[in-house]
Amino acid sequence: MEATTEAPVPQRLTNKGQATRARILEHAAELIYTKGVHATNNEQLRRAAGISGSQLNHYFPTKESLVLAVIEWQAERVLAFHRSERFTHFESLDSLREWAGFYVAYERSYQEGCTLGSLAAEIIKTDLDVRAELANAFEQWRNIFRDGLERMRTLGRLDAEADPTRLACLLLAAFQGGMLLAQVARDITPLKEALRAAIDYVQTFAVPPAAGALDDASGREPGPV
Repeated sequence: MEATTEAPVPQRLTNKGQATRARILEHAAELIYTKGVHATNNEQLRRAAGISGSQLNHYFPTKESLVLAVIEWQAERVLAFHRSERFTHFESLDSLREWAGFYVAYERSYQEGCTLGSLAAEIIKTDLDVRAELANAFEQWRNIFRDGLERMRTLGRLDAEADPTRLACLLLAAFQGGMLLAQVARDITPLKEALRAAIDYVQTFAVPPAAGALDDASGREPGPV
């Protein structure tokens, strides 16, 4: 992907401008994922996104500005999914299992891999100064797990000895490593086993409900952690 001439980056976009920018980023992410950064050029991107060279230069005046925006766009998609109510902020072991189950059940997981992980693996090989942005994206992802584990510990669902940051790193590493091995094997089993082992380890810090304890005045027994 060749560099372009420096030009002012638009600060405020119309709805049409936002849609055009998003379309460029979507196609850029796909091209970089399938072809790599160096093998992707402006002509391919213009053709895929249906835009002119001046439009591309208007939104992304340099190669680095485009790659940085692709990282941000891809990261936001992943982070928004993990921050959704679907996994109830990862405040329980059940929510972690549901998260793992989603990716294990997704029939294209081992074909597509992790979109952010695959993008990072490709971009990190270039000489672009984007390492900090990639590290920040993965740190935010790790912190989603960390925050949920901290709440689990605050709620008494995890032992005080549990280290939320360490456990969050384990979960993210198990996901990334398991996903890569699943892609290589063309089989979801490595991801399934990696996530199961990681969550089983988190479970070793789980605090079992006290015998006969009640969770409210109605006399119901506490729910599962």
